[in-house]
Amino acid sequence: QVQLVESGGGLVQAGGSLRLSCAVSGRIVSSYIMAWFRRAPGKEREVVGRIAWSGGTTSYVDAVEGRFTISRDMSKNIVYLQMNDLKPEDTAVYYCAAGRTPFTAWHVEREYEHWGQGTQVTVSS
Repeated sequence: QVQLVESGGGLVQAGGSLRLSCAVSGRIVSSYIMAWFRRAPGKEREVVGRIAWSGGTTSYVDAVEGRFTISRDMSKNIVYLQMNDLKPEDTAVYYCAAGRTPFTAWHVEREYEHWGQGTQVTVSS
């Protein structure tokens, strides 16, 4: 079983930065894809980006490309989401997810087996 625990959320002004962490414990499969999702108030949960646990390759949605960076520290079993130039529309609960997700389906929520509890990010204008 894999457990994911997010931290690092908070309140930040527009243009500011935050770094979220996802602590990973349990049996990590090298082929896992680690992803960040978010759910804004009144909206469906959506993917932000993903990183391959083994190879470290990343992908992002257009809305965050160039502003957000996903990385992982395999020695500490932590996945990070560095968020720069934050905008009010980035306000959401951010979730970490893990799964044996096909490359072509990295953006599909149901492809992920394990989820964290989420951490709130609020960006004020």
